[in-house]
Amino acid sequence: MSQQLRALRNFIGGEYVDAVEGATSEVVNPSTGEAYATAALSGQADLDRAYAAAEAAFESWGRTTPSERQLALLRIADALERRADEFVAVESENTGKPLGLTASEELPPGVDQLRFFAGAARVLEGRASAEYLSGFTSWIRREPIGVVGQVTPWNYP
Repeated sequence: MSQQLRALRNFIGGEYVDAVEGATSEVVNPSTGEAYATAALSGQADLDRAYAAAEAAFESWGRTTPSERQLALLRIADALERRADEFVAVESENTGKPLGLTASEELPPGVDQLRFFAGAARVLEGRASAEYLSGFTSWIRREPIGVVGQVTPWNYP
């Protein structure tokens, strides 16, 4: 009896959407060798759509105060904790790691990091003022300038 595979979709602009070209790839649980989901196989059009959504969101997010940013991160951390069992199960299935190890080594540090950066959002300093040229005082003012995209490497587990 074949199991229905979950469909993992892109999350862009607050909505789950399929890849523009409709391509998918199977996601395999490495501990069983069984596919458990399909994931959107994104291309340039999906990237362009994500950047456009991020730029649109930046219009309001870029004007948020440190306290608003802190609150958003704290809410995410609280939501992760409330649904910890779900996230642990999904991560275990995705990586093949045992549930207990995933529960102790993955989620708590992630939640802790969110809370750390929530606190840091309120204490960012721009202390870099001085007279770099005689008679002129200069200082740094930190303010958001726009959307940045990056591809990050991973090698864990």
